[in-house]
Amino acid sequence: MTGAAPKRHAKRMISLVDLRTRIEAGRLSPDAAIREARAAIAERDPSLGAILRMAPEGPVPEGPLAGVAVGIKDIIDTADMATEHGSPIYAGWRPRADAAVVARLRALGAVPLAKTATTAFAGLDPCGTVNPHDPAHTPGGSSSGSAAAVAAGLLPLALGTQTGGSVIRPAAFCGIAAIKPSFRLIPTVGVKTFSWALDTVGLFARFVPDLARALALIVERPAIETAEAGAPRIALCLQEFAGEADAEALDALTRAARAAERAGATLVDLALPEPFARAWAAHPTVQDFEARQALAWEVATHRAALPPVLGPQLDRAQELTAAQYDSARRDAHRARRQLKEMFSGFDAILTVSAVGRAPAIATTGDARFNRLWTLMGVPCVTVPVPGDGLPLGVQVIARFGDDGRALAIAGMIEAALRAEG
Repeated sequence: MTGAAPKRHAKRMISLVDLRTRIEAGRLSPDAAIREARAAIAERDPSLGAILRMAPEGPVPEGPLAGVAVGIKDIIDTADMATEHGSPIYAGWRPRADAAVVARLRALGAVPLAKTATTAFAGLDPCGTVNPHDPAHTPGGSSSGSAAAVAAGLLPLALGTQTGGSVIRPAAFCGIAAIKPSFRLIPTVGVKTFSWALDTVGLFARFVPDLARALALIVERPAIETAEAGAPRIALCLQEFAGEADAEALDALTRAARAAERAGATLVDLALPEPFARAWAAHPTVQDFEARQALAWEVATHRAALPPVLGPQLDRAQELTAAQYDSARRDAHRARRQLKEMFSGFDAILTVSAVGRAPAIATTGDARFNRLWTLMGVPCVTVPVPGDGLPLGVQVIARFGDDGRALAIAGMIEAALRAEG
């Protein structure tokens, strides 16, 4: 690793569950917790670039998430802070209302404290955020600031979105836990659309139990936090059609699989049949056909202001036909139906979260091992795998709607890995 300050950032992560335990025990007030978050941002973010703007100071509300400062990805509307979508096209734009998920957080007593950096319109062009473990490397994208802010200990919870791999991949690169929930479990009302068939609001936190607590409260489903892993059947999957992962990523997957077995899981190998290869190949067609419509105004009136990766991507998308889009949607539907049947043979899938460690800052990384599961709409949880150097992660995938099971199994693996030391 390079850079002493970024290493210190990564060691100061805040557990949401621990924070709330201290508040409930009277050892820390909600107001003091929010003050600490503001101070951490002021001290450490200048070298990180994860935070774009801060909410005005005000009274800290009561509730089960009182004292929890939350980072809000800058494509998610906030009534008290500008929402600029990572683009100069929306410089200073102020929504009149909070996005639905932000309103829910406020109702729970959380404080949406900061807008976090995102790539433009949640695309592939890097933003200014660096990886907390090494500033020469990317934190991932498009939820760059949210992942980096949690990993640097600035915030205990942050919101991101995933259309390809924009929650799971940044979390793996930054060494934290994250969940891309089942499609539409968290409402996307008030979130800038890229692809309405794919966009999913996700959460970043230090540990998997932190995710389970937050998600259960946000979506009003207590069973998500209380779900138990039991002795799960886990299918080990390499997604060969997506290409090869780096040797280090495969080694992390092996370590996670062994940890799962020590915790009582039974592992089987899973080779995904051909319909999944077709669905994986169909993802860009679905995404880009919808993106060209979702961003049609920006293309028509501000094409020159679009960044160098997203602009040409949307230009190429103009050539896609409705017939191609419909065919891609059919491929996705067939794979979803088959995946539902396959889950009768196991409880979860375990696979890599990313190709390998975070690449250089000039890119946000590759979503090849994420995009199939986004298209399938199933819950995915990334678990950091401890080790030397830049972080690595694995992801646990469960059937649609079984977010509690995904989190329970991921938490079991995380605990076993942490016990290794």
